[in-house]
Amino acid sequence: MHSALKPRVWPLVAALLSSGALAAEPTKPTPPASPTTPAPAAPAQAASTPAAKPEDVVTPEAIVAALYDVISGPKGQARDWDRFRSLFAPGARMIPSGKRKGGTIGYRMITPEEYITSSGKMVVEEGFREREIHRVEERFGALVHVFTTYEAFREGDSKPFMRGINSIQLVNDGKRWWVLTVAWTPETPEQPLPAKYLPPAKG
Repeated sequence: MHSALKPRVWPLVAALLSSGALAAEPTKPTPPASPTTPAPAAPAQAASTPAAKPEDVVTPEAIVAALYDVISGPKGQARDWDRFRSLFAPGARMIPSGKRKGGTIGYRMITPEEYITSSGKMVVEEGFREREIHRVEERFGALVHVFTTYEAFREGDSKPFMRGINSIQLVNDGKRWWVLTVAWTPETPEQPLPAKYLPPAKG
């Protein structure tokens, strides 16, 4: 991560990116399922998962927009965390990643509930807004991968204090779209965003 980034960090862009939080090391990969293994069932609406607003989950564009919208708001405005929870499939993961102080890249896998616990108070007390400025989307069947470029603003900012990529995996169970994973990493001086992940230049 950017060396100037302080331990007081910001959700969906830098949450849990302190050197201590990025202690995870790669684990041994799970062997692929055999061709005879039945496909897993579609995500069930868990008892603790609130029902989603139909308009939030009708398209990939809608669910990504809802994700950005629900974490954003001015200082003092409570976030609708039930709406946030309703976007994620049971077992979904959120994965911040960035550079440790030693120079290696680390990551941490958390649940949406852990994200709320770690960052929910901060976004209300400090004010935080995140918006999409560009996306690259790939789709095959019921699976969609969205590389969505973000800009993040603190309360009162006229210019973003941070940019980066949210890598979002979605699935459609035949009834609605679900978020399976959100992995993200910020732009740094050593790792600037390439032109293909930015809006076309005006002119």
